[in-house]
Amino acid sequence: MLLDPRTWPAWSGAGELDVSRSAGLSPDGRDEVGATRAFRAGRTVVRERIVGLTPRRRFAYETLESPQLPDHQATIDLHEIPGGGTRIRWQGTYSVRGMGLRSSERQVQRSMTRAATGLAEYASGRIVR
Repeated sequence: MLLDPRTWPAWSGAGELDVSRSAGLSPDGRDEVGATRAFRAGRTVVRERIVGLTPRRRFAYETLESPQLPDHQATIDLHEIPGGGTRIRWQGTYSVRGMGLRSSERQVQRSMTRAATGLAEYASGRIVR
């Protein structure tokens, strides 16, 4: 699901995939390092590039264009849990533009938590958003 940007709107809150502003998308939904994905929510477009990938273990990306988080970089680590399930660790760094620091930190934390929860729910087959 991390490799297929077409699933992200269903679980991440990222907005619609904007194919016209994306590059290197794989037709089979298994994007590779270097693919650029653009997500649109209203007038806001966020473009990200995949910078690291270990299948089924790690997914890393960096923001190329964002009105509020211009230099966001994140890594999503997936760890199988004995007995079933997967622990998701989504961490990143960013600077903020256009908002107060405290409110933006809380907003980014809530957004990343929602995305990780959405990913887990989507993977388990539960309906999300």
